[in-house]
Amino acid sequence: MADTEPSYIDYEAFLDPSFSATSFANTLVLATNNPSDTPLDLSTPLSRVLFDVQEIDTHIDTLTTKSALPLLQYTQDHAESSGRILGEVEGQVASLTESYKTLEKEVIERYDVAEQVRLTAERLCQTVKIGRAVARCLMLGRQLEVQIAELGGPSTGAAKREDHRAMVRSSNTLLLIRQILTASNAGEEGEELDRINVITTLKNDLAVPAERNILSRAQQIVREFSMSSLLASNASTGQTSSGTSTYAQTEDTKSRITSALLTLYLLSPTSASTTAEKFQPTLLINVLQDYLQTALKSSLAALTRALGTLPTLDRTLLEISARCQNIVALEALLESTKPPVHPLLEASASVDGPASEEKVTSANFLQPLLKCLDTSSLPSYFWRSLASNLSPRVQEILHRGGVSARTLRSNKDRVKDAVRECVNRGSQLPAGPLSRGKMGMAGNWEREAAVMVGSIIGVMGR
Repeated sequence: MADTEPSYIDYEAFLDPSFSATSFANTLVLATNNPSDTPLDLSTPLSRVLFDVQEIDTHIDTLTTKSALPLLQYTQDHAESSGRILGEVEGQVASLTESYKTLEKEVIERYDVAEQVRLTAERLCQTVKIGRAVARCLMLGRQLEVQIAELGGPSTGAAKREDHRAMVRSSNTLLLIRQILTASNAGEEGEELDRINVITTLKNDLAVPAERNILSRAQQIVREFSMSSLLASNASTGQTSSGTSTYAQTEDTKSRITSALLTLYLLSPTSASTTAEKFQPTLLINVLQDYLQTALKSSLAALTRALGTLPTLDRTLLEISARCQNIVALEALLESTKPPVHPLLEASASVDGPASEEKVTSANFLQPLLKCLDTSSLPSYFWRSLASNLSPRVQEILHRGGVSARTLRSNKDRVKDAVRECVNRGSQLPAGPLSRGKMGMAGNWEREAAVMVGSIIGVMGR
């Protein structure tokens, strides 16, 4: 436009996006005045601005007049295009609205109904699972009551009809109840089962007291375990007992202790991460350790008193031999007893493969006890532990002096022979079913006998 119609107006400056009216006015005033003059002449720059505005207005009017028809045509074309576009869009919007209504009717409403049905079915399924778990728990609870009644005991007045095998059956039932209650906390069948009152009552009033009663009964059987006939054969009344009665009593004792051991094994604590290889029957090991410690403490106290009063030594050594024979019999039973299938460990054992299953089935109750005591055999542990605690007691007797010390020194050969005989006699299996087929497995106990003799005679030579 400037090329066809030359003009002194700088249109480029006015059309610049950074144009500032204040800066333009200041530049115009400074161009038409001397900055040092006190009175400023504003009429000249004002006239210049008014002239420029008038010139621009004239130029716009001229351009508008010349381009009126093209502008009107352009505006008309845009208006017609906009109308056509609006018509097409309104038709598409109407079609889309109709499709949405159809979709809402055919899909969304049906989905809402289906979602309600799904939620109802899910709740019904959860209710069925909980009901099935509750019914199973109640059935196991009833089964546990029957098994506890079969167990009997002194409180029932029918001790002869006591079924000690019911302890093992009750233990398996308790483990099944424990498995269901544990699974309910892991999101499996019967989730949130512990929130049901009847299950809480079953757990607190039946399962927990029954487990406590069974554990107490099993621990008592282990504490009272005795199969040695040394004291009975030495008594005057023991000669009249028949062999059939002794065999029957021995078999009953063996069966009762086996049931007690299996019960303690099954009821030992487990966790969710416990596997068959890592499982440690802590209750079983603790009870067996207590049995050994009781035998050791009783033998140590009795032998200490007998060494101070030698006339009672023979009787005391016979009692110690009987205790050790009980330990030998217990070792034979532990070695011949295989761990039962544990309901809480059965799944982990099957996943580990054939090698681990062979390892589990080849184990026995003796191995974990020997590993815990760090010994190769229970009789050896008994004699060595007794000898290690006996030396200080003998030294005390000798330091006190008097008749006891002099008698002990003068009869040391007799004491030596009696102790050696005690070790050899006590390290043998008791006569009965356990010793059948093991006559050649007596073992060599010379080293243990030497340790026992050294704990007494060795102190005298110091």
